[in-house]
Amino acid sequence: MTETFRPDALPRALTGVDDLIREGLADPAHGPQLEAVAAEFRIRIPPALPRDSAGVRAQVVPSVAELTIRPEELADPIGDDAHRPVPGLTHRYPDRAILHATQTCEVYCRFCFRRETVGDTGSLSEDGFAQVLDYLRATPAVREVIFTGGDPLVLSPRRLRAMLTALEEIPSVELVRFHTRMPVVAPEKVTPALAEVLDRRLPVWVVIHTNHPDEITPAAAAAFRRLTRAGVPLLSQTVLLRGVNADADTLECLFRKLIAHRVKPYYLHHPDLAKGTGHFRLPLAEGQAIMAALRGRLTGIAQPLYVLDLPGGHGKVPVGPGYLQPDGQGGWIVTDPQGNRHSYRDR
Repeated sequence: MTETFRPDALPRALTGVDDLIREGLADPAHGPQLEAVAAEFRIRIPPALPRDSAGVRAQVVPSVAELTIRPEELADPIGDDAHRPVPGLTHRYPDRAILHATQTCEVYCRFCFRRETVGDTGSLSEDGFAQVLDYLRATPAVREVIFTGGDPLVLSPRRLRAMLTALEEIPSVELVRFHTRMPVVAPEKVTPALAEVLDRRLPVWVVIHTNHPDEITPAAAAAFRRLTRAGVPLLSQTVLLRGVNADADTLECLFRKLIAHRVKPYYLHHPDLAKGTGHFRLPLAEGQAIMAALRGRLTGIAQPLYVLDLPGGHGKVPVGPGYLQPDGQGGWIVTDPQGNRHSYRDR
């Protein structure tokens, strides 16, 4: 049976404090404070997201807590700006570069590490993309181009086709990756036409940003299937967030749902030091304990790598729990998934 796509049949996105109050998502008494929050970082909640889920609401409904800026919080918490050889491109790692294809998103998440820039401008211009192509041609060490934003899948299939075709003509580019929230926040926009654009000679991988099992609705599952039918491998990226998913039970449910739909959990990010996001963060030790609990409960296929993206542009490092400690006699003490300790000698 042919799938029918009717984006026009959905209610419109919520984009202002008045919308939130009308829908019962915000307290009218907090209206002035929430307007101050919205003045700093815009609001957009698409209709496909299940608003009856507390874990979803916490990600997208603004909070007065966002007005609290802690001393350690930064405008550019992962150091994108320090590694931009040309506008629209971040080159932090030798073999891969991040292409900021657009600053527009279908949803504006309250913990976003690019909240200082996302939503301010539209798509990368043709001239800007030409500069990116020139840089990539002159830098053959870059083998992977990572589309990000904003959300790159807000771009039209026509525009994406043209960009991918141009990248295919650069011999040193071997792989393209898209990071996106679209399949979970606006699954109706992951059309067969979009999936067809991603099915090409140059391998395209898609990393879906999803943080709570309630985001994986039947419509989201159908969007995943449209992509996998087109031969697009799917990974996921999750941010560990207090009040959303900072417990082993919620993450286990999320990761099990993902692998059931052929999505491999890839990264679990410790939350970045973005301004006004302190209420989402938790101690690293707490995150490590959650990951240790998951080790004994989940197949390795369902376990992401727990990482911290270092401020200043120094890159991601694994921060998962440590299972090995030197025993002081040339051997090791190894902790198993149940928390029991064992002696081990490797020579």
